[in-house]
Amino acid sequence: MDALKGTSNYPVIKIRGQEIINTEEPVVEEIPLTIYLNGKELVTMLAAAGEENYLAIGFLATEGIIQKVEDIKTLEVDPGKGVIQVTTVSGEIAAEKMFLKRYLTACCGKGRSAFYFVNDVLTAKTVATELIITPDEVMQYSGLLEEASETFRLTGGVHGGALAADGQLICWSQDIGRHNVFDKLYGRCLMDGISTVDKVLIFSGRVSSEIVLKVSKMNISVIIARSAPTTLALDMAEELGITVIGFARGQRLNIYSHPERVVGS
Repeated sequence: MDALKGTSNYPVIKIRGQEIINTEEPVVEEIPLTIYLNGKELVTMLAAAGEENYLAIGFLATEGIIQKVEDIKTLEVDPGKGVIQVTTVSGEIAAEKMFLKRYLTACCGKGRSAFYFVNDVLTAKTVATELIITPDEVMQYSGLLEEASETFRLTGGVHGGALAADGQLICWSQDIGRHNVFDKLYGRCLMDGISTVDKVLIFSGRVSSEIVLKVSKMNISVIIARSAPTTLALDMAEELGITVIGFARGQRLNIYSHPERVVGS
């Protein structure tokens, strides 16, 4: 079988009951990508090949290092070396200096202490939109994401995510890393001028607190997941005004927070 883009064929021995099959199957390519920002090494990420420019832009935006694409002076991607060189118009800024520094705070008025990155505290925002969605739309969007996820069906090795509106997927991405999916989507929106405020986000995986923070920074009010949320994610979603819908598969779904956006709930 021909390998999909971003995959390579590897030999595999399959055992099916008493049957032994020697064959080849596509396996997702995993590559290290190091972002150098204004001449300094910022972070190394493990990612699936493709859309490296979207990944870098979305990552820098959700970290508060840039606000818009115009804040970037140069962006050069060398996939062969796994290097992304970025310079910003303003040079080094406070958010860049605070990257990966921790901040201890009480979580969502619950009395629990939780660690946050400083940049998350500075850039997370409450989402307030008048967007309304029906259960039928939720199930439709979940099905559309499943149909688009050919690489997952063949390899089982990637997460998929998409922005949707008006009954269709607006843009779609995939990656081995959950966070990378959101950064790629956001980077595409920033580069292509796609508004996020009137879109819903569909995601194949689990909704953790980090995912909710990404969604809030993207100014998206509804996330539809095919898997489960975590407690901290739901506490954050309640405070940040985000509707979390989980286990959206087939004809079922669970609404965990801000149900007022789902008609009939």
